Order: sequence, then structure tokens, then C-alpha cells
Amino acid sequence: MAENGKNCDQRRVAMNKEQYNGNFTDPSSMNEKKRRDREERQNIVLWRQPLITLQYFSLEILVILKEWTSKLWHRQSIVVSFLLLLAVLIATYYVEGAHQQYVQRIEKQFLLYAYWIGLGILSSVGLGTGLHTFLLYLGPHIASVTLAAYECNSVNFPEPPYPDQIICPDEEGTEGTISLWSIISKVRIEACMWGIGTAIGELPPYFMARAARLSGAEPDDDEYQEFEEMLEHAETAQKIFVIITFSKHIVEQMVAFIGAVPGVGPSLQKPFQEYLEAQRQKLHHKSEMGTPQGENWLSWVFEKLVVVMVCYFILSIVNSMAQSYAKRMQQRLNSEEKTK
Repeated sequence: MAENGKNCDQRRVAMNKEQYNGNFTDPSSMNEKKRRDREERQNIVLWRQPLITLQYFSLEILVILKEWTSKLWHRQSIVVSFLLLLAVLIATYYVEGAHQQYVQRIEKQFLLYAYWIGLGILSSVGLGTGLHTFLLYLGPHIASVTLAAYECNSVNFPEPPYPDQIICPDEEGTEGTISLWSIISKVRIEACMWGIGTAIGELPPYFMARAARLSGAEPDDDEYQEFEEMLEHAETAQKIFVIITFSKHIVEQMVAFIGAVPGVGPSLQKPFQEYLEAQRQKLHHKSEMGTPQGENWLSWVFEKLVVVMVCYFILSIVNSMAQSYAKRMQQRLNSEEKTK
């Protein structure tokens, strides 16, 4: 019995030593190596190593193009079917006929859905920047609808120009008829499409992590994220928060609070008042009269902030793809070391 137990212990130690082709690997040293590799990848950014970052970014693009070309080549039947369907849709779109009214309606809805789904995907991907398209696009859209609803006492904005531009209908409702649910109903399509986009953006890492776990591999916690049910929860909470925050009374209270700041309050309050007044005049077709057409510094700062964040997001794409190529190289070197 004792001899059998001793033999089992010896076999267990031998199996551990045979791991990685006979090299005994301490888990702590493996974690340390992963940490060093991760730190090395994080240093590959445009403002630290511009030439290497651009080189790795270009090579990563070539690798991705090669992978997609290979996948499409092995799925020729799907590609041909897609091209035939695309040709039929193009012909239907350009051929004149009674169907054009339906084509235009479908085109408008398709572009609207694609726009918000695309923003949701970008928000979910993020590429390490923390860029959240809710703050840049969906949030301001909900805020503008909320302010317009309380100003017009209605959510029946003329279409067109809504949703590109919001103006009050000719027959405005009575004051006090706007409720939280009426505003939620007005922006539900945009919010749901954005939520679908965030869910779609979470699917690839979810399936990659799932495949890694099923194969017995340990996924890198920094590269794989859990799939969250944001479609039913996150965007709903954010939407309600924006609607409540930008209700008429709360906005007026916030502007009044800014004006109450000692010393600088009135000067800070003035641009907010001018901006809100300009928005009210636009809603009532009065943008050409009363208030100068020049934008105030508040709207100018917000526009420049959006431009800066979008530019930073583009730079982060370059950094992220360069780091992905660096990870490919590290994995290749690690596999070569294991086979030696």
C-alpha cells in the first residue's frame, strides 16, 4: 500500500515535470511572464513608440485581410449568394416604379437602425479608450428630445426633419401633458438599437472565451470579457437618468444654481441661458429672429470635445491593433520556446 502510494506520487511529479516538454514551470513564473508581456504590449502606443506602433498596425491589417480572404475563399457559395442578393437590391433601388415609395421608407428605417446599432457596437468595443457613444450621441439625443418635449408640450415632432432636427408641431399640446413614459416611448427605437449594438459588440469576446474554456485553455482576463445583458438593463437605466436629469424644472434649477455661485455665477450662467434660449427659438421656428445666429462658447466647447474624443478613439484603434500584432508575436515566441 505504502509502495503504491509512493509510486502514484512519483508519477504525479513526473507528469508535472513533463509539462511543457519536460520543463517544470512554476505557475508564479508564468504569471510573471504574462505580466511582463502585458506591460510590454501596453507600451506600444503612438506617443511612446510611433514607428513601431505604425509598423505593427500595418502588419496587423495585412494579417486580418489575409485571414478574411481565406475565410471568404472557403465560403464561396455564401459569398456568391450575398453578391446576387446585393445585385437584386441595387437593381430594385435604382429601377423606377411604384415600389420606390416603399424603398425610400425602408431605406430611411434601415439607415436609422444601422446608425444606432453601429454606435452601440463602437461603445461596446471601446478598444481600451473608455469611449462611450452613449455620452457622445445617444445621451445628447435623448436630452434634446426631453427638452423639446417639455418646451413643445408634445412629442409629435414633424417627420421629416425629425430625428435630424427637432421642431415643435404646429399644434402644441397643453402644459403638463408630458410624462416620463411618453418620452421613453419616443426614444425607444434609438435606445433599443443602441442596446442591440452593445450586445453585438460583446458577442465576439464571449464566444472566444467560451471556446477557450471548452478547449481547456485559460483565457487572458485582460483580453476576454464576460457577456452582459445590457440590452435590458444598462441602456434603460441610462435613458431614464438622462430623461429625468434634463426635464424642464431640473434644467432650470441647475441654471439657477450656477447663477448663485458667488463671484463668477452670473458670467457662467449667461452662456447656459443663451444656449437654452437659442434652442427654444429653434423649436418654435424663430432661429432667424431675436437671437444672433453665432454659437456661444458652450456649444463650441462641446463640439470640440466631441472632435477630440473621436480623434482619440481613432488613435486608440491604431494602438490596439498594433498591440494585437505584438501579442501574436509573443504567442509565436512562447510556442517556439515550448517546442524546443
